[in-house]
Amino acid sequence: MDTPSNTQADSGSGELAPRGGSGEMFDRIAANYDRLNRLISFGLDRGWRRKLIRALEVSSGGRVLDVATGTADVAIDAARAVDGLRVTGLDPSVGMLEVGRRKLRDGGLDDRIDLVVGDAQAMAFEDGAFDAACISFGIRNVPDRTLGLSEMRRVVRPGGKVVVLELGEPRRGITAPFARFHIHHVVPRLGALLSGDREYRYLAQSIRAFPEPEAFLGLMREAGLMDVRVEPLFFGVAHLYVGTVPAA
Repeated sequence: MDTPSNTQADSGSGELAPRGGSGEMFDRIAANYDRLNRLISFGLDRGWRRKLIRALEVSSGGRVLDVATGTADVAIDAARAVDGLRVTGLDPSVGMLEVGRRKLRDGGLDDRIDLVVGDAQAMAFEDGAFDAACISFGIRNVPDRTLGLSEMRRVVRPGGKVVVLELGEPRRGITAPFARFHIHHVVPRLGALLSGDREYRYLAQSIRAFPEPEAFLGLMREAGLMDVRVEPLFFGVAHLYVGTVPAA
């Protein structure tokens, strides 16, 4: 569920993002990444991705950019959901992309999905090259989040959608203590058992440090997106953020 950027610096909210989350870090956990995601989210991430794809509002023949694509789960689901859709997946982790390419070959989708190495903060795509763009469980790891969102806005045509799916730590409500226990204790222990303790301790820390929904909507507006909105998922364990690229 967690995908990287290249470095750690200012988060775009005036705070430093936690160290970790680099492409090299995710190379180390690539082999077990998908299995850990299913366990950590209790399988809920599949339904969340379907909501993300619907929010893109794309049709056959369109082009979608999946930033921090990781092992290409979102890219694959989008291509299967919309006939004729072309998807480009961008990620700095070579190891994650290698796993993704195997999945594309196995699923017969390597002619509709391109996976490329790149940085969310400096994407080598022309302005307005895509009909929509998304990032799932990766914006936490972009050092300058506002810059990453601005780049997504830049490469999407006017009127297109920019969609962000991200984990959060519920701070209110009856389920908040249970969610916090899961994030701070269950997630690191599962990660230590099946992959790397250090990497999944970073995951819990990065969830804790992520801005609350209203603050993140402010970052989206600062990046030049309009009509921004948020939908809480599973009592606020995750959120779906949607913005529109304004007319030129």
